[in-house]
Amino acid sequence: MEQEQMTDMNIIGFQIISNVGMAKSLVMEALYAAKDGGFELAEQKLQESWQYFVEGHKVHSSLIQQEASGNKVEFSMLFMHAEDQLMSAETISELVKEMIEMYKRLEK
Repeated sequence: MEQEQMTDMNIIGFQIISNVGMAKSLVMEALYAAKDGGFELAEQKLQESWQYFVEGHKVHSSLIQQEASGNKVEFSMLFMHAEDQLMSAETISELVKEMIEMYKRLEK
């Protein structure tokens, strides 16, 4: 049973990492598009990245809800890495949004 729970946690960790990894990649693509003056493309990339971020966040939130309802969630380095990636994706996204706004102002 314990091995099964760890396997499930690994799958969950990889789901988070995969989704937020895509979100970070798309956010950076948005930044590069804005840098070249492609603000419409940048906005599309930001919207697409948000969808991946939300998916990663949903998986993470389900674990928080599970633990809050009394079911212990096993800790692992992989899960810790997944949480780190989730937080860095959110931070990078917010910074890139601000940088895109700066590019827009410079364009004017």
